[in-house]
Amino acid sequence: MNWGMTKLVGTILLIILSAAGASFGKSDETTEELIARAEAARPDQQPDLYMEIAQRAQKSVADAYKDDKSEEFRAGLQQIVKYSDKARSAALQSGKRVKNTEIKIREIAIRLRDLKLNVDVDDQPPVQAAADQLESFRTELLHAMFGTGTKSDK
Repeated sequence: MNWGMTKLVGTILLIILSAAGASFGKSDETTEELIARAEAARPDQQPDLYMEIAQRAQKSVADAYKDDKSEEFRAGLQQIVKYSDKARSAALQSGKRVKNTEIKIREIAIRLRDLKLNVDVDDQPPVQAAADQLESFRTELLHAMFGTGTKSDK
């Protein structure tokens, strides 16, 4: 191999390793750090960051249910709604990531409806309320994407 080829291969390896290291570092980010990063991010980046927080909250709700931690369970439901709402607002304000935000909210709402079937009767109303709130967020996002036009508009 000549010197130019060796230099090129070395540069490519360096780029790959640095990209892998950067993505690995973000997965270790705490939820509090992610919240701070989302608050400081540009509006077009906020929907994805807020949805990541909501997805983490959804996982913590499932874990709290399994571990029979009622307070953490209810607090997690509130976090899901709070950060899904922030993601919805950021997506609508920036006009970016609207479709992606709607998809992620739908996925969390489906998981909450599935969870509702497994929780105690006393815990079903807050789960249903959270799922209903997420559905209203989805409806707003869908209206933003497709409008609410009627047949007479055509």
